[in-house]
Amino acid sequence: MGFMQEFKEFAVKGNVIDLAVGLIIGAEFGKIVNSLVADVIMPPIGLLLGNVDFKNLFVLLKEGAAQAGPYATLADAQKAGAVTINFGQFITTAITFTIIAFAVFMIVKAANRLRGPAEKKA
Repeated sequence: MGFMQEFKEFAVKGNVIDLAVGLIIGAEFGKIVNSLVADVIMPPIGLLLGNVDFKNLFVLLKEGAAQAGPYATLADAQKAGAVTINFGQFITTAITFTIIAFAVFMIVKAANRLRGPAEKKA
């Protein structure tokens, strides 16, 4: 069997196509969760904490060469070339990960329930 024929058989197997579909849907699901966290969850949390904008929570390690601080926003600090630790973005990313992990857990749990109890091996 030639290389191209072998590749064709591999590429059209159901598992490869299922994997591709899963990756595409997963990437889009990630975008939805990112928007949920950034646009729906974090603004009320920031409001409850005294109008905190999580996108602009950072620690300045070194001022930028283009402009000295203080910087009103993270974008201003980055534009000036400042070195920062962006813990607000990290918090947002951690919440996003938690939501995605929980959703995957629920999907696996539902799939296992549909599959039924595992057969006992003798």
